[in-house]
This record gives sequence, structure tokens and C-alpha cells, in this order.
Amino acid sequence: MSGARGSALAILRGQIERIETAEVVHHRDRVALGHGEADGALKGGLARAAIHEVFCEGRQGAAATGFVTGLAGRMTARKPLLWVRQDFSEIETGALSMSGLAELGLDPRRVVMVRAADVESALRTSADALACDALGAVVLELWGETRQFDLVASRKLTLAAQSSGVTGLLLRMAAQPLPSTAETRWMLRAAHSPPGAMWSAWGAPRFDAELLRNRHGPCGRWIMEWNCDECQFSEPSTYPQPVAAAPAHRPDPAVSWQRRAG
Repeated sequence: MSGARGSALAILRGQIERIETAEVVHHRDRVALGHGEADGALKGGLARAAIHEVFCEGRQGAAATGFVTGLAGRMTARKPLLWVRQDFSEIETGALSMSGLAELGLDPRRVVMVRAADVESALRTSADALACDALGAVVLELWGETRQFDLVASRKLTLAAQSSGVTGLLLRMAAQPLPSTAETRWMLRAAHSPPGAMWSAWGAPRFDAELLRNRHGPCGRWIMEWNCDECQFSEPSTYPQPVAAAPAHRPDPAVSWQRRAG
């Protein structure tokens, strides 16, 4: 074995050892999402100090952005959030709505937006940010297929997250999943929202969330409803609107009909 090859192998073994050691340290540090079945599959919730990937088709970008926003709100723990976007993402999907972030539990005052000129700049910025333990989470938003984001780049982000304890959320729109060191991988689609109350224009946001990869548990697919009041996910509500009680002074219609028929 040549010296260069042996050195590269030693470096790779060291990186794997650091990842495994960090997993032991952080394996209990999880944040419950609020959805019982999803939290059960995740062994109590989404792991901090790790990278989580969220994929979607291009036309499902709004749903995936909303899902990532909900996750970020749960993971930041009142710390600032850094959201890294490509200039191309701004052109394709438009600017993020600050009022929309607030509806999904993320305080816009704690969000720092960074626009990167290209993928390389976005990756460098995200790696540097993940190494800063003053942040609660880092969102890296990439549009389309990118050859720059390979297994080496994914490993760098994972090592930075595990060394600082900061959570990384990777939002991939119009892209196909590739091998990575991510803790979890999700595929997001929009789900039909329930009818809202008469004074509301729409119901609670719902997400069709498929867990494609889970390093420490089973995968699954669930409809996850966002509870705007409690700022967490939940199982879909069976009766989204209150049902009026039957008046106590009126007889049961079925009983009255039977008496008349008799």
C-alpha cells in the first residue's frame, strides 16, 4: 500500500471514529415532533447535532419549505437560525415569507438569511455555520441536481454538526437522493388540509411525510398536521370543527319516527 493511500485510509478511519463517538454522545439528545408514530420511529424525536435531508419535487417546494420551517422551529431552542439559499432558489421559488415563518413557529427575528451565489459558496457557508455552537440550527436549501454535494461534502457537514451540537436541515428541491451521512431522509408532499372554521380562510397545514431513511429505526409514511397554537406536529384531527350538541328538550328523531310508524 502506497504512503498516500495509507494516509487517506487513516484519515477516513479517523473520521468514521469521530462520527461514531459523536453518535454515542448525542444519541439521547432528541426533540419530539409531536406526532406519536413518527416520534416512535425516530426513537423519541429528531436527533440534534446531525444532518437531516428533506427532498421534494419542484412543484412541492412550498410544502417542503413549510415542513423544514416547522422542524427548524422545534430544533432551534430559542437560538438563532441561519438559512442559506442559492440565488437560483430565490428566482425559482421567490423570497421566504416572514409571516409564514411565524405561522409555523419560527420567530423571524431569530432568522438570519444568507444568499449564496453558487453551490460551493452555499456549502462553505453552511459548514462554517454548523461549526458555530451559538446557532440552534442551519438550513441549507439547494435547488436541482448538484454534483458538488457528494459524500465528501455530506461528511464535512455531519462532522461540523456533531462537533458543535448544531442541527443541519438540508432542503433539496427537484433533486434525487444520493448516498450521504444524513441521520434521516424525508420525501415531502402536500396533503389536503381539513376545512377550517367559518372565520378562517383555510385549515391547519398538513404534510404527507415519508421517512425514506432512518439510521436508528424503522421508516414510515404519515400525514402530519401542524398545530399552530402549540407549534408542533400532530396526528390529523378527525373532527377539525366542533360539533353542535343535540338540544336536550327535543326527542330523538329515530324514536319519534318509530312511534309514528307504529
